[in-house]
Order: sequence, then structure tokens, then C-alpha cells
Amino acid sequence: MKNIHCVLLSTLLIGLLSGCAASPPQSPDNSQQASSGSLSVTDFAGRKVTFSKVPTKVAALSNGEMDIVYALGGELVGRPTSTAPLSNKEVAKIEQVGTPHGMDLEKVALVQPDVILGNNPLNLKDVPAIESLGSKMILTDANSVAEIQKQIGLFGEVLGKKPRADEQILAIDKKIGELQKNLPEQKIRALLVYGAPGTYMAALGNSLSGDILSVAGGENIAADYPSLDKYPQYAQLNTEKIMKSNPQVIFFMGHGDTDKVKEGFLKEMQQNAAWNSLDAVKNNRIEVLPSDLFGSNPGTRVIESLELMHKLLLSSK
Repeated sequence: MKNIHCVLLSTLLIGLLSGCAASPPQSPDNSQQASSGSLSVTDFAGRKVTFSKVPTKVAALSNGEMDIVYALGGELVGRPTSTAPLSNKEVAKIEQVGTPHGMDLEKVALVQPDVILGNNPLNLKDVPAIESLGSKMILTDANSVAEIQKQIGLFGEVLGKKPRADEQILAIDKKIGELQKNLPEQKIRALLVYGAPGTYMAALGNSLSGDILSVAGGENIAADYPSLDKYPQYAQLNTEKIMKSNPQVIFFMGHGDTDKVKEGFLKEMQQNAAWNSLDAVKNNRIEVLPSDLFGSNPGTRVIESLELMHKLLLSSK
């Protein structure tokens, strides 16, 4: 397992790519309300998007964006296509319009959204098709807690929900402040593993899970690993480096049947006796992280992600 070559289907990674956290950077020119009532905002791709009025019909391609819209008091006419359990039961009957890796343009045309919340850069190529249907597209991503806060602020501007957005941003800041008052005296050495059967990689500090780990007081032992070309938030596992760093806890993330994927990972570890020398293995500190909080952008529920990560780190001392 010294060099595990990782080639994942892109659909397995979208939640994570879509993955320290002070208040989000302020951008005074991010939105402009003209006297005519029109609204212009700049999305994460640097695109200026103008609306003649506040959009009321919204579609989202990812669960994090869906969570933010409802947390701000908005609603959707189109939601992400997913077989995972819904945290918000009221969206069950809403039309599914696809994911950042594959939109159903027929369904989009059916629900006729004023705006679709997509991923930067994955959906940049889809902008012309969406605009041909008479809709606008806002592109964002979430590779850090700060970017989630920035998402919240941008959606608040677009949906005319700025006061509620400010409240959500401050709530995240407050939680971070609370956690940082109770950090371990020494950072807990941790390895973040993301995988599918037979394929595993380490999450870097520029991934969402890596940022959550850092904010919660952990030390990412893979922080200096070279990133993968196709997935710059991740690196291949390196047994020699892992042995040298000796993580105190291994966090495991995945989509679908995570327990089955974890079982496969443990079997691979057992084939290399060196893994048994790790503190994390000797102390049975291999934790499976909930996919809805770590395997994809959790939106405003990032507060729960931070709380859980902090709790698991403290129990690893």
C-alpha cells in the first residue's frame, strides 16, 4: 500500500470537491442594487449575474446549497438528484433536476427556475444551455468553512435574505470561537481517508474535510502530500509517510455503503503489518464520518460537522 493509485469516478467526489475559518472575505462590490430594482452579484467564478428582480424560483444541484436556501427561509422548485435520506423531509416531493455532474435539462425546463445554484468549475460549461432556457446560474464551491460562509452570504444577497444570512454566518463564527476555547494542548495527529472499494486517498488541507479538521484543532498528517492532478484536494496514500507520522486517529469518509468501504480498507491495512503499529490502529481509533456532514458540503450544518470533529479529536487524546 505504499503507493495506492487512485482513480475515482467523478460522481464519487462531487460532494467532497464541492469540501483557518474566520469570517468569509468581505466583498463590498459583490452585489449592487440598482434604483430600478435590478440586482447584480458576482459568483465564485467571477461572473457578474444580473436579475431584474429577486428570484423566487430556485433550483439547487447539491445538498449543501439546498440546505442553505431553506436555512435562509427560501424554497426550491428543483432539488439535487439523490438516493440518500433527506434531512429536510419537506423537499421530498420537489422535482429532482440532477447533480453538478449531470443536469436533466428536461426537468430544468419543466420547473422553470429563475436561478440554478451550481458548482464552480464543474457547471461553468453548462451556463449557455441554462441561459437558453431562460434561467440564470450562480456558481459556487465549498472547500472550506469560510467558503460555506461566503456561499451563505452570496445566496442571502441573491434571495433578498441578507439579515438571515448574516445570522447564519455569525452562528458559525460563534461555534468556531467556542471550539477554539477548548482545543487540545497538543494537536491530535489525524489521517483523513476518502475511498470507494479498492480505491483510497488522503484528504489534504485544501479540502473541506481537511479544513474542518484544522478548525476543530487537529493536525492533518497528509498536509504536505503532493496533490493528485485530477483531484487537487486529495493525495495518494503513502504508507512510509503515514508510519512516520503515526496518526492517533484515522477518519474515514465515503459515499454509499460506507461500512462496506471501510471493511475493504481494513482488509487492505491487514495485508501490511506496518499499519498495526499505528497508534490509531492499536487504540481502535478508526472513525467513520457521516457522509452528510463530511462526504459533501453540509451547508449550514457545518456547525454539526465542526462539533463532531472536535468531540472525536478530544476523545483521541
